[in-house]
Amino acid sequence: MVFNRSVLAKAALGPAAGAVLMAFMASGAIPAYQMYSVALAAVYSIVVLSVGLLAGWSGIWSVGHPAFFAIGAYFAAYGSGHDWPLEAVVLGAVVTGAVLGTFLGYAGARFSTLYIALLTLAFTMVTLELINRWSSVTGGDQGAPVLQLRSVLGLGTLAGGGTEPQYLAVGAAAVVLALAVPAAASGLRMRLVAAKSHPLAARTIGIAPEAQSALAFAASAACTSFAGVLLGLITGFVSPDPFSLGFGIALVAACVLGGVGTVLGAVAGGAYLTWNPSLSSAVGLPQPVVQGLVLIGVLLFLPGGAVPFLARPVRALLRSALPRREERRQAAALPLVGPAADLPGDTPPPVRAAGADSPALLRLEQLSVAYGGLKALEDASLSVRQGEILAVIGPNGAGKTTLLNVLSGLTGNGRVNGSADFAGKPLLRTRATARRRLGIGRTFQHAEVFSELTVAENVLCTRRRITAGHRASVARLLDAVGLADVADRRPAELPFGLQKRLDLARAMAEEPRLLVLDEPFGGLDAGERALLADHIRRLQARGTAVVVIDHVLDDLFSVAHRVLAFDFGRTIGEGTPDTVLEDPGVRSSYLGTVGGKAELPERVGERSVIRLRGVGHTYGGVVALRDVDLDVREGVVLGVTGANGAGKSTLAGVLHGSLHPARGSRVTDIGGGGTARTSLAPEGRALFKTLSLRENLEVAAYAAGITGAPLRERLEETTEWLPPRLRDRMSTSAAALSGGEQQMLAIARALIVRPDVLIVDEPALGLAPALVDEVYDRLVRLAHDGLTVVLLEQLLSRAMSVCHEVVVLHEGVVAAQGMPGDPSFAALAEAAYFSGDRETAVSTA
Repeated sequence: MVFNRSVLAKAALGPAAGAVLMAFMASGAIPAYQMYSVALAAVYSIVVLSVGLLAGWSGIWSVGHPAFFAIGAYFAAYGSGHDWPLEAVVLGAVVTGAVLGTFLGYAGARFSTLYIALLTLAFTMVTLELINRWSSVTGGDQGAPVLQLRSVLGLGTLAGGGTEPQYLAVGAAAVVLALAVPAAASGLRMRLVAAKSHPLAARTIGIAPEAQSALAFAASAACTSFAGVLLGLITGFVSPDPFSLGFGIALVAACVLGGVGTVLGAVAGGAYLTWNPSLSSAVGLPQPVVQGLVLIGVLLFLPGGAVPFLARPVRALLRSALPRREERRQAAALPLVGPAADLPGDTPPPVRAAGADSPALLRLEQLSVAYGGLKALEDASLSVRQGEILAVIGPNGAGKTTLLNVLSGLTGNGRVNGSADFAGKPLLRTRATARRRLGIGRTFQHAEVFSELTVAENVLCTRRRITAGHRASVARLLDAVGLADVADRRPAELPFGLQKRLDLARAMAEEPRLLVLDEPFGGLDAGERALLADHIRRLQARGTAVVVIDHVLDDLFSVAHRVLAFDFGRTIGEGTPDTVLEDPGVRSSYLGTVGGKAELPERVGERSVIRLRGVGHTYGGVVALRDVDLDVREGVVLGVTGANGAGKSTLAGVLHGSLHPARGSRVTDIGGGGTARTSLAPEGRALFKTLSLRENLEVAAYAAGITGAPLRERLEETTEWLPPRLRDRMSTSAAALSGGEQQMLAIARALIVRPDVLIVDEPALGLAPALVDEVYDRLVRLAHDGLTVVLLEQLLSRAMSVCHEVVVLHEGVVAAQGMPGDPSFAALAEAAYFSGDRETAVSTA
């Protein structure tokens, strides 16, 4: 729990409101016939709070809470009939609810939201059936009275259905609501939300989603069971009717109405449940109809709930009354670039060499990871010393991220063989959630932050129990990475560069001995990359070992002591940053090696069928393309090459027309003659695996409006393009094809619309060399038939061998463009591929 002046003031509002309400009840200002409704609303508020916080903090929607409500009520009935003290009844109900809730939460953590709802639905049905059949305890469908319960703590004797339980219900609700306020600011809530927002990232900071779900469900069920005891006391009689499935649905509706996960929303929901029967009578409609109409209205017009909706104008009023504070918040919203965002301290130290005689902190030997028949890593070995920065490079699909996932314990269903030791302890037998305690921190390629937590909470949630000292250390860490001014903001409000800093800060919390960085430079501008490189050097100077993978080689090599190259899951080279790219095997893994040049059609047109001017595009602040000018000429085979993350797939979407660029223009069929038809075979093929080959082709034709006789003609024409082994298997599902066969089907699906321009994104990805040759032979044949083809290819040498023209992309910029037949272009293309140096890698077109 967190206790400071602000939190205590908010928490005190609940008991204060409860005391005022009880004073009104005692004075007679509230009529006696309304006192029961007030007490019932207080009980319902506890239940709605339990369901709402479970959904809001853990993402678990439960329709099983009527069963926990019934458990508490029947404990009250059974205890009153057997002279149990009040405290024993409450303890028994709470413990029983917590145990059953733990089971449901742990079991349900492995399922989706739908299946958790079905699991809790089954639990309610079983509980109701047990209540009806266990008549010796519950009274069956006849019910059981709640006579009286005496307190051993001096609260007196509470008679079922009397006035005293009504005061107890109001007071108990006030206390529960008060406790929810500091809980909302506690590490418990942060860890629950983190596990819900991003389970994979949560594991890397020591949070087990299954344990968090079990804990949340246990607390929610215990609270609801306690409310059930109060219900039995204020009603004086318990029967199965109030605990039906309809009540479970009504609870969910009440949560949505008030505002999921809000304390005041729970009060509003409790009042709605209490007075809904009166509302139904007033309008002359059945209760389920009124509940349905109210829920539909809230979902349509107040999707966040009534309380958050009403709170917005109040906050706006307060902001207008505090203009200076708002100005400070707006200033904090500005992107931190340039000197204001620089890291504190003097000029960062250079990369200090790690001690050659120091023992290895991390050692991997003969490590292999397989997913089914695919080997993502094969006999990989490496070692990292304390204070050493090891860079891991390789083309897309080389196994780099799999290596990082092995270190983090995030290999999923992959079969892992070999050995791995960290600080003298076996790593592979250590759970992912325990590796944080060993001293391993991890960042992700796309800054996988917890979107529902603030910047400060994203870092604080690494702690199980949060103290004032922890908050102070997090504040210092955020200041060190330039995030102090946005500590109270949500990650979605920040540009991508600041989100990457947040991901780094979360990994650095608790000062890990090994920091694993997954493409930290990707998506950052030059200034942000320089800041990140400086910070990595500072970490290394303090003795932190770093394993980092990235495709931005200049910045990566500027911080690395040693470079390890991977391809096809194997280690293919090792060296220092200034020598590793001289290794022929390493260069060929990036650039490729192709025996001969394809025989392309010599006559191509001069007319541009697609023209891009000043095209730029971003994804949430990540720059994918920047100021791209490109002409696709009629009949040309145009190759677009570049390392992973260079922007090739984004350019493919822009050329195809399915992606509208944020800036610039796209014009098709320059010079008249109508609009050029484009078709895209995307990276990864994107086939409908459960459909047959014929059905995959038909779906594409239907989408283009081709039916009837034209469809039959197109199918026959496209089928003829496929190899004979596929023509005879048109009724086979796409999932039964090999990788190369699937690629040819993806291209055929793109051809069925008879495009003027065919765009093929990474056609060789994941294919054996023989299949690659077959796919490219068929693409060259299409060029001979007069089709304009755009090939997006990671390997430079392959693009140079099968294309009329080649464009080299580097970090979203056209770094080089020219003809493969130009003797000087090959060297310029290589320089552009690795460094993107536009001063030397100029266009030779």
